Amino acid sequence: MSHAYDTFETLRQQNAVLRETVSLNSGIQLAEWYNKRDTITVKSNHHTLSLYVADGYESYQKTPGGWKNGGGPDRFCLMPKESESTWDIRDDLSFVHLYCTDEHLHDVGEKIWDKRPLSLTLDERIFGSDPKITALYRQFLLGCDWQQQANQLTLSTASTLLLTHLLQNYSNVQWKLPVVTGGLSPFVLRNVLAFIEENLGQPLTLAELAAQAALSEYHFARMFRQSTGLAPHQYVMQRRMEKAKNLVQHTSTPLTDIALACGFNSASHFSNRFRSVMGMTPSQLRAASA
Repeated sequence: MSHAYDTFETLRQQNAVLRETVSLNSGIQLAEWYNKRDTITVKSNHHTLSLYVADGYESYQKTPGGWKNGGGPDRFCLMPKESESTWDIRDDLSFVHLYCTDEHLHDVGEKIWDKRPLSLTLDERIFGSDPKITALYRQFLLGCDWQQQANQLTLSTASTLLLTHLLQNYSNVQWKLPVVTGGLSPFVLRNVLAFIEENLGQPLTLAELAAQAALSEYHFARMFRQSTGLAPHQYVMQRRMEKAKNLVQHTSTPLTDIALACGFNSASHFSNRFRSVMGMTPSQLRAASA
């Protein structure tokens, strides 16, 4: 479901340095950029949500009244599709972009509110400040390795939460979030947990888990948390770590195979994550258990 995003292509043709990018299963794309001394005009066939990660004080937008700045760490810009803007980046700027289409917004709207808005428009925001957007970017997106399939669940969850937040606060619909009370039925919960256990080696997406319960992603995530006390991505990572610990301590399976069996496609990423949870690397734990 890859989508060619105009802003991404425009930046690639300029001085901007692409540090990292990933396309999620939904087709939403994330990109981490660095730029300096560059002038860019962007007009897009899609929406862009940008967060300034570092610097950006000398980033100027062209306005009818001249060049205006107001950037800095944690400032965000929301550029709806078809909006045209010209920028003069005079000094260092590190930023993260999320690119999505009308279709993505409609899908989120339908999954959460069970209705499709007739028309959907986003407000343009330049150099805005929103603690929720900052938290979602910094806690979910910047703290994890995008290329790791074990992190796909975290990335897709964060992107859904960001789009939900945009629909609620920066669109023409501004629907109130539906209230979800109660958890999953014991039968459904058992099935979902069994599915997770059987598929710890797979990337696993929120959509797949929600489908097991025949619920929208939004309702599933909330009801799952009610039932288990953890968000789906937290629970899945916890189970991956428990399985890994068990295999490290009680089998002679090679560590690279354990990493794959627990959904990590890189042994070093697995080792780092394991150490951050267990306080020692897999090889140290194996030596200690021997």
